[in-house]
Formats: sequence, C-alpha cells, structure tokens
Amino acid sequence: MIKDDSIQKFLDELAGSSSTPGGGSAAAVMGAMGAALVSMVCNLTIGKKNYAEVEADMREVLGQSENLRLRLTGMINDDVGAFNQVMAAYGMPKNSDEEKARRTAAIQEALKRATQVPLSCAKVCFEVMQLAKRAAEKGNVNVVSDAGVAVLAACAALKSAALNVYVNTAAIKDQAFNRQKLAELDNVLANADSFTDGIYGLVKSKLISH
Repeated sequence: MIKDDSIQKFLDELAGSSSTPGGGSAAAVMGAMGAALVSMVCNLTIGKKNYAEVEADMREVLGQSENLRLRLTGMINDDVGAFNQVMAAYGMPKNSDEEKARRTAAIQEALKRATQVPLSCAKVCFEVMQLAKRAAEKGNVNVVSDAGVAVLAACAALKSAALNVYVNTAAIKDQAFNRQKLAELDNVLANADSFTDGIYGLVKSKLISH
C-alpha cells in the first residue's frame, strides 16, 4: 500500500520510470496534507483557554478533517488501481472483431473509473478548503499560517485532480457521461481560486497584525 510507504520511497517511485504512482496519487497526497494541517490547527486550538468559545467548532472541524484525510489517503491507491485497469484493458487481445469489441468496451469502462477517482478527489479537496477557511477564521492565531498552507495545498490538489479528469474524458466516447462529470468538476472549480485567494489574504492579514 503506497499510503504506508515512507515519504522518501513514495517520492522515489514518483520520480521513477513507471507511470504509477503519478499525478493523480500526488494530488491525493497534497489533499491529505491539507487536511492534516487543518487537523493540526484544530489540535493546537482545542484546550487553549483563549479559544474556549470556539472549542466546540474546532472539535467539529477536527472530526471532519480527519475523515477527509482518511478518504484522501485511500485515493492514493485508488488512482494507481484505476490507471492499472486502463493499462490492462489496452493490453487485451485484438485479433478478431469480437476481441476488439471486448477490448474497446473494457477500455471505456476503465476510463470511466479513472475519471471518477480524480473527480471524487477534487470534490473532497474542496471540502478540505472549506475546513481550512474555518480553521483560519477561528483557529489559534499562532498557527494560522498552517491553515493558509492547508488551503493552498488543497486547491493545488483540486486543480491537479481536475487535469486527470480532463485527460480521461478526452478518450471517453460516452458524451453524456462526459458532460455530467465535467459539469460536476466545473461546479467544484468555479470559485476555487477566488476562495483560496480570500483565505490567503485573511491569513496574511492576521500574520501581519499579530
């Protein structure tokens, strides 16, 4: 399981000549890092006398961020599995018309799975961004910079996952499927940059005035 590897091993594999792990797994890792940073801000806020009034909210955010971190770490391997399924489908025999038809159907099915994984990743990353906003607004000001890093990591992960959606839908022939998935992606991407810029600005202003 890639998620159980050391950071060095993962980076070595990422840099290697194999196609997996690749950008999709990297996106999931970036998203998980964002969620972990949100959790850290919460953990360094909970139990602090000066933040007693936001403790309940921070405990709620912590529970959600840890759930998202778990989901994103699972997506590291999901992405590898989806890519391997696509490669296996392309490797199917194509000597007869029947074999060609089976191969084409398998490729299209595998590409749909390979689209759904990064789309799910993008959606979860946006949820991380929303939690980072709450952490930046109410969390311990001494670690507010980490909430800023969280939203930047999650936004980068979201947009990275989006690229993997685009590359797969480009090869899918089912246009109704493509329209639905790209519309879902557009909905997540719509305000991602402005949302991130807003949180970055909030964090920067707190750091300067602190």
